[in-house]
Amino acid sequence: MSSAPLYSDITSTAGTAPILEVSGLGVDFSVDNKWVMAAEDVSFTVSPGEILAIVGESGSGKSMSSMALLGLLPGNGRSKGSAKLQGKELIGAPQSALRKIRGNDIAMIFQEPMTALNPVLTVGEQIKEIIEQHTDASPAQAKARAIELLQMVEIPEPERRYDSYPHQFSGGQRQRAMIAIAIANDPILLVADEPTTALDVTVQAEVLELLRNLNKRLNSAVMLITHDMGVVADLADKVVVMEKGRIVEAAPVAELFNNPKEEYTRQLLAAVPHLGSVVGGVLSAVEVENDGSLQISAAPRAVLRDSEDLTTPDAGVVPALQLTGVSIEYPGRFRQPAFKAVTDVSFVINPGEVMGLVGESGSGKSTIARAVTGLLPVSAGSVDINGTNIAGLSPKQMLPLRRKFAIVFQDPAASLNPRMSIGESIGEPLFLHEKLSRKDLDARVEGLLDDVQLPTSFRNRYPHELSGGQRQRVGIARALSLRPSLLVADEPTSALDVSVQARVLALLQDLQQQYGFACLFVSHDLAVVEILASHIAVLNKGIMVEQGSTEQVLRYPQDAYTRRLLAAAPVPDPAEQALRREQRNALMAAGSSID
Repeated sequence: MSSAPLYSDITSTAGTAPILEVSGLGVDFSVDNKWVMAAEDVSFTVSPGEILAIVGESGSGKSMSSMALLGLLPGNGRSKGSAKLQGKELIGAPQSALRKIRGNDIAMIFQEPMTALNPVLTVGEQIKEIIEQHTDASPAQAKARAIELLQMVEIPEPERRYDSYPHQFSGGQRQRAMIAIAIANDPILLVADEPTTALDVTVQAEVLELLRNLNKRLNSAVMLITHDMGVVADLADKVVVMEKGRIVEAAPVAELFNNPKEEYTRQLLAAVPHLGSVVGGVLSAVEVENDGSLQISAAPRAVLRDSEDLTTPDAGVVPALQLTGVSIEYPGRFRQPAFKAVTDVSFVINPGEVMGLVGESGSGKSTIARAVTGLLPVSAGSVDINGTNIAGLSPKQMLPLRRKFAIVFQDPAASLNPRMSIGESIGEPLFLHEKLSRKDLDARVEGLLDDVQLPTSFRNRYPHELSGGQRQRVGIARALSLRPSLLVADEPTSALDVSVQARVLALLQDLQQQYGFACLFVSHDLAVVEILASHIAVLNKGIMVEQGSTEQVLRYPQDAYTRRLLAAAPVPDPAEQALRREQRNALMAAGSSID
């Protein structure tokens, strides 16, 4: 591996003095009376109007470097080196000086807005507060500016939403509110730490477009911290790649994607699922004519099933999962009417088949996943697993059927009992359903750890001692412990680094081929679904708008909502992503909106 280059060696496209100059930045943490390096010799510059992406896996030091700039390291952390904001040194500056800079000259968009926003203050009050702290604006002027900012970040009905609390906003709207707070005082440097992680592709595209427009409007510098190479290709001008606390490569975005010099960079790029890499160009079959109409190419090759109707099973086949006219309601509270989350959904998954269920947050896909596993009741229709309708069954009646299906949850840290060892978590279903002896139970647990490629010594560890990818492997091992015929995977890779995600996806593929279970794979990441699924069903606001073979849905989408989902999905190629962005804008202009 070559020595880490100084980012300032790369010619600036802005042609002006840098806003931020970082040189030899280092971050250490005191652990058991020893200093542990988190980042070392980090050097780069950011000029006005530039967007610099800092990429790398979890633990690479990218977030800690940005925290050091703002003086936000925890008590056991220390920083060294130099970071100058328009010539003013930030490293070692007193907290009183940094408090004046934070929120005024430098602002930060945090990864999880729900934890960054104050739950007991309205969103408007939180925007107003940052304005009053750094300006001489009166309360009335600060409120007017806050409403203007909500309008700027495209929050609907900004005057009314000013008085709304964070929990009353959707995930995308909360992220927009965070951006409004960040740009309230027109900062010269905006630090965006994973601003689109776990957002739907359409919401992500809207947030990225918002950041791009704000960057142009304010001529500010942006530091984008992310592990999503599709986002980098969509937004960044230049890229710094970090591994284990050090910069391993730095280059303009097109050069980095087209000719990566370091092996680690090539591995990162190779791990990114590329929408269209399996079935071909995704939007190539959708063209926008001069008159604004949409032209869709001829029908694709035939689907793999014997039956063209994907809502009915093939003759002589007992489906692993069949939903027929399923509707799901959440009961109303405090005199509010019941909310219908899913309406009249039908589909079939045959034995050994993987179906992708896609849609935005609120589309009902996770609701369906929970209903399939008996965690939510259905208000209408039937849910048949291996020919048995589980709708309306009591918990006692469900107990013997539970070994036939299992679920892998989105957040393994929340789904694993922190007080149980890994071995106990994996072995619990075996103990409850098969009453195995200690010796047999230990052997099965060790076999399952081998299946998910974890050392057998991990059986004595606890969830907090494992990484996110390792915890997700434990969740998969637990789900497969009873050899179910149906696996429901609810966003199992959405919050993982690209390389970890690639390994988990490869593992799921191998296990599915090995055991032959059917799988309902719930995701908003179309590139991931393309890799795993033979068929795709698309949900929009609880209604099934389209379903078919993977090639049929991705290459020849029939519904406007599906086309918008496809157009919004970023790909790790700057040139292709620029073209897709134009296609998406054309689709939006042609009226392909979510209705």
